[in-house]
Amino acid sequence: MPVAVPELPTKDCPPFLRWAGSKRRLLPKLRTFWTSRHERYVEPFAGSACLFFALGPKKAILGDLNPELISTYIEVKYRLNAVLKELATLPPWNKEEYLRLRSLDTSLLEPHARAARFIYLNRFCFNGIYRTNLAGKFNVPYSGDRCGAVPHDGVFQECSRHLRRARFVCGDFEKVLKHVEKGDLVYMDPPYAVRARRVFREYDPSTFTNADIKRLRAWMERLDTAGIDFVVSYAESEEADILKKGFSYETVTVRRNVAGFAAHRAMTNELVISNI
Repeated sequence: MPVAVPELPTKDCPPFLRWAGSKRRLLPKLRTFWTSRHERYVEPFAGSACLFFALGPKKAILGDLNPELISTYIEVKYRLNAVLKELATLPPWNKEEYLRLRSLDTSLLEPHARAARFIYLNRFCFNGIYRTNLAGKFNVPYSGDRCGAVPHDGVFQECSRHLRRARFVCGDFEKVLKHVEKGDLVYMDPPYAVRARRVFREYDPSTFTNADIKRLRAWMERLDTAGIDFVVSYAESEEADILKKGFSYETVTVRRNVAGFAAHRAMTNELVISNI
């Protein structure tokens, strides 16, 4: 029987990014896996890194395939003041500015300006989706004022303090997992490769496919054999059945974040799978 999760505690450090498929509503369940025996937190599909920010571990590895995301985290970690100064020059809820920034050649921008652009587009794009065209250019449409304002400086400052405890790896999840060791807690929240649900096609399906499910499953077995704790969250599906076999799991009911309009956001089941 699926379990409904309670609302989030308000004292958590919120992430400064929106992210399609974010697991913020699963945090009350996910945070229970982090215990005093864990020395480091590892997340190979970082996204908004909401669990990392909620836990505030003393040591962490955050990885992701998205180089724009990883470089933004690095800038917020090391050069936050420059990022905030650049963000302060950008008008909120402005479609013309959004389209102007979206069209820029990022190779011509300083790293802090590139990070500010990424944050602005993330805040005002449709549903926090990250998607690029065949030329690799971000092409998600403007959302408007339904998504709220850019977080205040205090949120960025708190996130920056957390990020100082993390190292970053840009690349495939296997590249991240090669760094894990006993005493780590590995949290994996991969993009969905669910064939039967159109909504999940909003993610770029080329970044995670059904073939990658098999790779992920092999790594789960490898981590378990090495005595390294892991947690995987995934939509209830045939693919999740492959991942959960032989491991502990719980079905949790949450409200899905990816939808065109809030009124049509339905409840859905997620599996939380672990070897703990």
